[in-house]
Amino acid sequence: MKDSLILAGIEKRYGDAVALQATDLEIKAGEFVTLLGPSGSGKTTILMSIAGFVPPSAGRILLDGQDVTGLPPERRNFGVVFQGYALFPHLTVNDNVGFPLRARGIRGADAQRKIDAVLDMAQLRAFARRLPRQLSGGQQQRVALARALVFEPELLLLDEPLSALDRALRKDFQAEFKAIHRQVGTTFIYVTHDQEEALTMSDRIVILDRGRILQSAPPSELYERPATEFVARFLGKSNFLRGRITRVADGMADLQCPALTSRVSVGRQDALAIGANAVAALRPEKVKLQRSEAPADGCSATGQVADITYLGSVIDVTLALADGTTLAATIPAGALALSEGETLVASWAPDAAILVEPDVERGA
Repeated sequence: MKDSLILAGIEKRYGDAVALQATDLEIKAGEFVTLLGPSGSGKTTILMSIAGFVPPSAGRILLDGQDVTGLPPERRNFGVVFQGYALFPHLTVNDNVGFPLRARGIRGADAQRKIDAVLDMAQLRAFARRLPRQLSGGQQQRVALARALVFEPELLLLDEPLSALDRALRKDFQAEFKAIHRQVGTTFIYVTHDQEEALTMSDRIVILDRGRILQSAPPSELYERPATEFVARFLGKSNFLRGRITRVADGMADLQCPALTSRVSVGRQDALAIGANAVAALRPEKVKLQRSEAPADGCSATGQVADITYLGSVIDVTLALADGTTLAATIPAGALALSEGETLVASWAPDAAILVEPDVERGA
């Protein structure tokens, strides 16, 4: 079993501009790790530093315990799939896929066996003699992936490889990438700004913002237990309950907000002072709507329906509360006949909302 990839204090500066703050990250062999964040968050800088295309200003990159920080890209044995595929237009699919083998001196029958194996895996054998211009976007994506895997790299680095595909094709490829990862067992490090891609494919998601890692965890943990307001907002949708702590006990707290009082899960907060301002994240799908009074053992708020958005299997509902704020709920389509302007009671379980670190600019 190979060891992990370790980033130890990796930093990247361009003059006075900081693209990546000092970053520590460990990726285990065989993991599918997604770097997720908005444009300029540092995710591509990390990927390109690992690949060797962007030399870090400080820190070290260790693979299997060996320092590879100063190695050129061609000596790292990493596969890379770019946004634009970077296929050679004058080479057939077979020759595009075989190019990394020829560059390593592998030719003849040995090379063709490896090429055939990845063409079969990528469902491309029937297109082996075609040129890239004769392929669809999805087929070109498969060629790029096969070429990156044909020489059995220790890592596969993927820089938003699905961004050029339409939504339906992206969803198909998400399942394919996950299946291929299971089949080859190679470590995948994937960059995207698409939350659905990250949730669907990853063993672990690393969320970045402004050059620093905010949270790293499996998708379910990130979604259910976000550490910060940014993470809760960026990964899915959230209501943010802003108020003052009035009680803390047994991992729960009472949060007094202008239009409601909610029990909230303390989460990762080590200590909370009574009277302190705080923010809790509440996912819209955890909010139930009814016309009668809310259950006595839950949390609730009353508001008027301000907006209804039909999304097929679910409906997004926005309630306007008494203090002028809004509360979003996502309910199954057909569960409740609604009309704008009517008064409804929203309710949620005491542990449905979790305290998060507030955005620095806004505060609690």
